[in-house]
Amino acid sequence: MNEPQSLDELFKGKIFRVPDYQRGYAWGTDQWEDFWEDLVNLAPDRSHYTGVLTIKEIASEEIAKDDKEHWLVENHSYRMFHVVDGQQRLTTFVIFLQAFAECIAQLPDFAGKEPEDIYFVDGLSLADVRDNYLYKEKPPDHLFRTYKFGYAEDNPSYDYLRYRILGEDGSGSVAGTFYTLNLKNAKIYFTEQLADLFNDTGLVGLQNVYRTLTKRFRFNEYVIRDEFDVFVAFETMNNRGKTLSDLELLKNRLIYLATLYEDPPLNPDDRRNLREHINDGWKEVYHQLGRNSRKPLNDDDFLRAHWITYYKYSRETGKDYIHFLLDEKFSPKHVYVRAGRDVLLDLPEEPEPDETLSDDDEEPVDEMEQPEAARIRLPPKEIHDYVTSLKDSSEHWFASYFPRQVSGMAEDEIQILEKLNRIGIGYFRPLVMSILKNAPDLSQRLFIFRSIERFIFLAFRFGGARSNYRSSEFYKAARDLDRGETTLEAIDSALSERLSYLFESDGALKPTSFQAQLEKKFKNGSGYYGWAGLRYFLYEYELSLLDRSRQKKVDWEDLLKSSRKKGRHDQISIEHICPQTPTQYWKAAFGNQSIRRYERYSGSLGNLVLLSRSINSSLQNDSFPEKKDPKLNDLGEVVRNGYSEGSHSEIEVSRNESWGPKEVRARGLKLLSFMETRWKVRFRDEGAKEDLLFLPSDK
Repeated sequence: MNEPQSLDELFKGKIFRVPDYQRGYAWGTDQWEDFWEDLVNLAPDRSHYTGVLTIKEIASEEIAKDDKEHWLVENHSYRMFHVVDGQQRLTTFVIFLQAFAECIAQLPDFAGKEPEDIYFVDGLSLADVRDNYLYKEKPPDHLFRTYKFGYAEDNPSYDYLRYRILGEDGSGSVAGTFYTLNLKNAKIYFTEQLADLFNDTGLVGLQNVYRTLTKRFRFNEYVIRDEFDVFVAFETMNNRGKTLSDLELLKNRLIYLATLYEDPPLNPDDRRNLREHINDGWKEVYHQLGRNSRKPLNDDDFLRAHWITYYKYSRETGKDYIHFLLDEKFSPKHVYVRAGRDVLLDLPEEPEPDETLSDDDEEPVDEMEQPEAARIRLPPKEIHDYVTSLKDSSEHWFASYFPRQVSGMAEDEIQILEKLNRIGIGYFRPLVMSILKNAPDLSQRLFIFRSIERFIFLAFRFGGARSNYRSSEFYKAARDLDRGETTLEAIDSALSERLSYLFESDGALKPTSFQAQLEKKFKNGSGYYGWAGLRYFLYEYELSLLDRSRQKKVDWEDLLKSSRKKGRHDQISIEHICPQTPTQYWKAAFGNQSIRRYERYSGSLGNLVLLSRSINSSLQNDSFPEKKDPKLNDLGEVVRNGYSEGSHSEIEVSRNESWGPKEVRARGLKLLSFMETRWKVRFRDEGAKEDLLFLPSDK
C-alpha cells in the first residue's frame, strides 16, 4: 500500500464513480460533526489520517464514446475508478468543497466576479477548486460537465448530486429520497458552519480549513486488481459510523452472482440485462423506502417482511432472513459447479434446545424451505423473479405506512390503514403488504383490514394477549396469500377463531382479562389512564362524533406531539375531568367521599376526555364551570379553550350542567356501549359494564 496521500494528490488524474452495488449517502449529523471537529481542530504541524480508500479501476475500453467521461480518459490521461470503500468520506469532501466555493463566491470582496478571477488562497482561484475536485467542462463550447466524483447514472442520487448539490442548470424535477435528504442536509450543515467560521475569523479561517482539508487530510489508497473479487471485498467493508444494511449487502451479492454465470445459461448480454434488472429493482425499492424523506422506512424491516411473504417464516432468531438469503439461497456455491463431494465425518450430537427457554407459545408452523445444500444450482430466473417481487412489494410496503401519500387510493382504505398504524399494526404489516399486493377488490381489502383492526383491539388492547400471539400463523398467511395458496375469507375465519377465547358460548364478551388488567391499574392509582388502548379508544370515539358533525377538530399526529412552541405545551392530551387531586370544589361535587372512593371516580373511563388544545397544568384543578368556558389572562387573551369550544368529546361533556358521580357513571356506560358497536361485541348485561367502570358502590 502506498504512503498516505492528500486529497490534492488523490484527485489528480482520477475520476471516481460510486458503482451500482453501493448504497446512497448515509452520513448524518454525528459524522458531519466529527468531520468538522477534525477539520478545525487539527494542529498546524499535524496531519489527519482519514483511512483507506479502496477503489477498482475501470478499463478504458469499458468507457463508451458517448459517456461523459470518455473525452477526459481518451485525451487527458485520466483514469476512472469505482469506489469500493470510502464513498461516504469522498462524498462529504465534495459536498464540503462545493459549500466552500459558494461561501467564498458570496463574500463581499468577491461579489460579482467570475470563478476564474476569485483568488482566495496560495494563488488558487475558485476555478481551480472546481477543476481539481468537482468537475471539468468540455472545451471549446463547455456544453456539459464531467464530474470528478459522482454516482453511476442508475443510482437515484445521480441527478440530485449534480443539480441540487453541485448546481448544474437544467434539472427540471428531481425526486428526493432518504439518501438525497442526507446530501441536502450535509450541504446545509457545512454552509452554516463555514458562514459562522468566516464571521469569527474572517477569510483567514476559511483559508486554513481549505489548506487543512486538501493538504493534511490523508488517505491510504488501495487499488483492487483483477485477480481480487471486488464484490467480496465490498461485503467485508463498512464505512465509518454507518454499517451496511442487509438490503445493501443483498444487492451487492445479487449483482456479484450475475457476474458468475457462464454461457450457458447466460451470455454476456443476458448477464448485463440481469444486472440492470437488479439495479432497476433496487432503485424502486430505495425510492419507496425513502419516499417520505422525513420518515424513511427501515431497509431491513422491509427485507425481512418480504422474506416472510416470499419464503417461509422461521422464528429461530431475528436475523434468520439474512442468513437464509446470503448464506443459503443466494450463495455463490449455488452458481458454481459443485467441486467437492460429500464426506462422512465423525461429528458430535447437536444438543437439544431447552424448550422451557422459548418465549414463543405458538403452535408450530412449517419452517422455511432450505435448499439442498450445494447440490442445487441457482437458476438466473430465481434471481430475476425474486428481484421483481421485491420491487413490486416495496410500493405496497410504503402504502401500508403512508396511505395518504399514495395517489389513487380510496379514502375508505386510507382511513382503515391509518387506523391500523394508530393502533399498532405489529406483526400484521407483512400480511397487510401482501393483501395490498394480491387482493384486487377494494371491498374485500376493506373487509379484511377491518377484521385485522378488530383482532388487534380485542386481542391486544382488550384481551391482554402477548404481542406475539398467533404471529407465526399470520406470517404464514402473508406468504400463502402471496403464493395464491389461501384466501381472504380463510384469513378472516382464522382471525375470528383466534378471538374465540374472549367470548362465552352465547357470544357475550368475557371481560375477565380486561378486568384483571384494570384491577392492577386501579390499585396503583392510574386506573383507565394507564390502559395502553386508551388513547386509540378515545380517538376512535372522537371520530365517531366527527362522523355526525363533519368538522374534524383533533388530528392523531397532533396527539403525539410533545414539543414546546412559543412557551406553550403543544400536546393534545387526555384530561381527567374531575382531577386526580381534588380541591374543595371537587370534594363537594363528589359528596365529600373518602379519597379512595374519589380516586375510583377520577380514574374511571367516563371521567377521561380527549382534549383538542394544549392546557396549562395549573388549570387542571379548575371547577367544572370554569373548565367549560375559555380561560382568559389579565389581558383578555385566551390561554386555554374551554370544553365548549374544544374537541367533539369536550363539547359533549360541556353539555352537562355539573360533573359528579352520576355523570361519570353515565358517560362510562356510554363509552362501553360505543365499544360494543365499534368492535362488534356484546357485554352480557349492564351489570358487566358497571363492573368494568370500577366505580364505588352506592352502599
